[in-house]
Amino acid sequence: EVQLVQAGGGLVQAGGSLRLSCAASGFTFDDYTIGWFRQAPGKEREGILCITTSGVTLNYIDSTKGRFTISSDNAKNTVYLQMNNLMPEDTANYYCAAKPYSCTGLATLYPTWGQGTQVTVSL
Repeated sequence: EVQLVQAGGGLVQAGGSLRLSCAASGFTFDDYTIGWFRQAPGKEREGILCITTSGVTLNYIDSTKGRFTISSDNAKNTVYLQMNNLMPEDTANYYCAAKPYSCTGLATLYPTWGQGTQVTVSL
């Protein structure tokens, strides 16, 4: 069974950092692309970052460039989202997702999702 299990998240003050993890089981990152998404209340789910099977990363949100990074540890079958200098507008439920082949920021193209984790950034 293909499964993604997320960890991390929580409450942090503005300017702080958090790291989210996404551990995969039932498949290896050699075959799948992993994306991070977020969804704030009343808003659509939006793609943040994606990492390809060859380690290429793509960032889809200008406001997170220079603050958020995605990385993978293939030995642990885990992908990370490092978030620095967090701002209140980063408050959302964060998800990782997996799909075969190429990166995309379109949530509808990802068949496998983590359970989501809440990130709340206070002033």
